[in-house]
Amino acid sequence: MNYIKKILSGWCAAGFAGTAAGVVGIAGIVGTVGVISAFTVASALPAYANSVLDGQMVFSAGHASLQHWLLPVSPEHPDDNKPTAARIALGKQLFFDPRLSGDSNMSCASCHHPSLGWGDALPTGRGAKSETLARATPTVINTGYNPIQMWDGRKKTLEEQALGPITAKQEMNMDLTVLLDFLKANKGYQKAFADAYEDQPLTPELVAKAIASYERTVISRNSHFDRWVQGDSGAMTAQQIRGFKLFVDPAKGNCSVCHSAPNFTDNGFHNLGLASFGDAKPDLGRYTEKPIRMMKGAFKTPTLREITRTAPYFHDGSASTLEAVMTHYIVGGVVKTNVSPNLKALTLTAQESADIVAFLQALESPFVEVALPQLPLH
Repeated sequence: MNYIKKILSGWCAAGFAGTAAGVVGIAGIVGTVGVISAFTVASALPAYANSVLDGQMVFSAGHASLQHWLLPVSPEHPDDNKPTAARIALGKQLFFDPRLSGDSNMSCASCHHPSLGWGDALPTGRGAKSETLARATPTVINTGYNPIQMWDGRKKTLEEQALGPITAKQEMNMDLTVLLDFLKANKGYQKAFADAYEDQPLTPELVAKAIASYERTVISRNSHFDRWVQGDSGAMTAQQIRGFKLFVDPAKGNCSVCHSAPNFTDNGFHNLGLASFGDAKPDLGRYTEKPIRMMKGAFKTPTLREITRTAPYFHDGSASTLEAVMTHYIVGGVVKTNVSPNLKALTLTAQESADIVAFLQALESPFVEVALPQLPLH
């Protein structure tokens, strides 16, 4: 047990966030070290994990061994930012207000558009003056469930993250003093902040709290897969169920080693062997925050929920379709230097690859229309 704890703590030191890479990931460690019994590892895991390690996951709608794939009804929130209707409404106004940018023409929703999977459908984002950014725009969907934010994990909470794009010169390019002057002079926002946060002074941190409160309402937990896990036997097709089996099988898709329950992410960082890592000056990802060798070119694992709506894929937007993603993983990446130990070439038939793609399509929920908020003019 001490040895497995040492391995797991080493992962955390290397920049992995939250728990280990999920049940399948821990099972993989057992196979690698070859000296620790599944029983020993299982004793340190949640109760649901034992059945997985024992090979007892039952692929039947509503089975108890599947319930750990269901998300809580709502994400956790900081003690000093409990969600209320007033805070969420204020955050929504701020999220959609282009006047929060230096040129007053770009809002959070400009890059995180509800109709585009809360992203922008571009390979990499566009910032101030339409400048092309280095990384793809991550979706807002289910970020409230994540213990760490952004591709390189440089922000822990949504509150910490919210001001980053607003003040970044390459993105919304807004001076915080100018922002506060605007909000304090606007009677509509004055009332909205007073209703939401009572006597708290209007500070940049309060702006961030409001935006984070709204972002925590952007949730996906009603997909075909979720309904199947809850017991609806008709929610997924036979092909999608086959795809799920392959998805969690370490000898086949091995997908859940990183895209683990319940949000289909381990919140860890991995170098996936993308071709862009072979550039003369590649994006080093997590290494810029945690200068440890295995973090070179490693980026945060995104959620797969609503994956059909968030193309293109990878941090550099280099895969335009899910089929292209599967092709990348089947060959085990392009640039193998410093590749994640979780990444290995896959032995999949064309049908099996198609089955996994079909399963990923089952992670889509019914589209939810978002009404634009009325913004206070004065």
